[in-house]
Amino acid sequence: MKKIYLIALFFIGIASNQAQELKWHTNIKEAIEVSNKEKKPMMMFFTGSDWCGWCIRLQKEVLLTPEFKKWAKASVVLVELDYPRRTAQAPEIKKQNEELQQVFQIQGFPTVFFSNVVKEKDGRLNFKALGKTGYVAGGPQAWLAEANGILKAK
Repeated sequence: MKKIYLIALFFIGIASNQAQELKWHTNIKEAIEVSNKEKKPMMMFFTGSDWCGWCIRLQKEVLLTPEFKKWAKASVVLVELDYPRRTAQAPEIKKQNEELQQVFQIQGFPTVFFSNVVKEKDGRLNFKALGKTGYVAGGPQAWLAEANGILKAK
């Protein structure tokens, strides 16, 4: 009986943990659709996931915390734009990320760029910049205060 109880608790724990996971979009077109549908700005995380020490630190200290997860679900559509050095990446994602790096003039990592997408009369999509940040010392509270300041200024 104890084994069944422990197994049940284990699966409940896995299910609740998976429910807490965030959806990070890697395809910008998909993220734009979700952003427009949910009427939330995009939070684009420009990162070097396998080589950038500050990116890894931002992940551990902020982006993987319960505080951030709760905030992100309510506030933004998450987009990860990765520039790995050792990890293979699909050619179309690599091309998309390089183009977005140029569009947003990203020169350092990590950069977190907040943006809405506005449709022009001719059907073209344009990004409306809200602001950007990077690593902010002080854990999730300090980083979220910075992000909220950007979003409230829109």
